[in-house]
Amino acid sequence: MPTITLTVNGSLHTVEIEEGRVTLLDVLREKLDLTGAKLGCGVGQCGSCTVIMNGEAVTSCTVLAKNADGAEILTVEGLSDGYTLHPIQEAFIEAGAVQCGFCTPGLIMRTYDLLTKKPDASNEEIVEALNKHLCRCTGYETILEAVKLAQRKMR
Repeated sequence: MPTITLTVNGSLHTVEIEEGRVTLLDVLREKLDLTGAKLGCGVGQCGSCTVIMNGEAVTSCTVLAKNADGAEILTVEGLSDGYTLHPIQEAFIEAGAVQCGFCTPGLIMRTYDLLTKKPDASNEEIVEALNKHLCRCTGYETILEAVKLAQRKMR
């Protein structure tokens, strides 16, 4: 069985993967027990599985595990420091942007990607980043408020 080695949330992991279409999301959830990223659509359209890979937001359901060999991955579990939440996580809670929570980890990771690269992102840039995600609960207004609050908290 082939193996891949990747660094996830600062820890090095060597994982056996089966031949075929094994995704990064499969590895994170099934091999490493990191269940924050969710399988929604399975084709990269809903954003629920978004993680940071080598400094870029990716939909982990579309990344083959073998293509993540040697990669550095950050998941929503890696944002918090023990019991101290990241300012983006705090902002989503404070703004009421978490309802069912299914899409929230992906939205948080997309926000992290945006705000670490563009701390002063405009409303248009925020909306463009959020357009890569589907949410059935909030109507997006509270999510937009959460991103703006996170932006202020991270300054």
